[in-house]
Amino acid sequence: MKGAVRKHSLERHGLICNRDRRGARKKIAKGNSGNQQNSNNQSGDKFQRTSAFNDPVKRVKSAIIIGPMRKLLRYFLQVLVLIIVALLSALTAMRLAIHGREVSVPDLRGKTPTEARPLADSAGLAIAVERSYYNGTVPEGKVLSQVPAPGSVVRRGWEVRLALSLGPQRVTIPQLTGSSERAASLTLAQRGIEVEAVACTSIPGSTANEVIAQDPAANSTNVSSPKVSILVGQGDQPAAFVMPSFIGQVLGTVTNTLHDAGFSVGRVAMAQPPSESPAPAEESTPGPLIPTSPSAASIIVAQEPSPGAKVAAGSAINFVVK
Repeated sequence: MKGAVRKHSLERHGLICNRDRRGARKKIAKGNSGNQQNSNNQSGDKFQRTSAFNDPVKRVKSAIIIGPMRKLLRYFLQVLVLIIVALLSALTAMRLAIHGREVSVPDLRGKTPTEARPLADSAGLAIAVERSYYNGTVPEGKVLSQVPAPGSVVRRGWEVRLALSLGPQRVTIPQLTGSSERAASLTLAQRGIEVEAVACTSIPGSTANEVIAQDPAANSTNVSSPKVSILVGQGDQPAAFVMPSFIGQVLGTVTNTLHDAGFSVGRVAMAQPPSESPAPAEESTPGPLIPTSPSAASIIVAQEPSPGAKVAAGSAINFVVK
């Protein structure tokens, strides 16, 4: 009995074990099948990607599209680099051209022109003596002032203008008023004084070519430079007027107007009427004016001097009437 129960238990246990083994085998087989399928899928994808990459047509199309774009981008970058380099070079050249030619003006004051010239030459500058002034502190022949001022920054080749000292004033300004222009010029030349300027004017009652004023005045002591300006009279000059237009007016009325203004009527001529018979082309113009004594009711068609001209008082005015 016990032997039968034990045998039944062993058989049942073996059945269960066999059933468990079969289930495990199914799971293992199913897992292996899924893994194999995934492996096959991955292999297929890889094969598809590889085949797509190795496709000659697609590779040619990609090369056709990407190649020119890469070349264009490369050229663009090269051009951009060249433009940047050119701009930097231009800016550097301009800076060197502007600032490289600039120098500082040396101090030339208190030096003679002979001493100042080497200093100016070493800086690439030129000097020119323009004026001379009396000065009680700076010795004669020394530079009294300069333009541009010392320390100014200028370009090479700039001209520095100098003013020299004449030392203390030792010349007395002579009396020139009342003398002729020539006599005044000779007097100034004898004393070593220059004529700075000569101006002319017309003053009633003055004598022609006579000095009527001078600057500085005679015997002036506080004089900056040995130069004198004079004003010369031109004598009495007749009054001048602007000629009005009398064209279209009556001769009698114009004559009275001119007489009242101090003018006179000169030659009065009659305009010759054009010929009624046909004439050659060279004779188609009006003939010569024939002087006559027209009536006061004649109309003025031309005048001399012309309107707007400058005429002196008492001048004679000529007319052409019809």
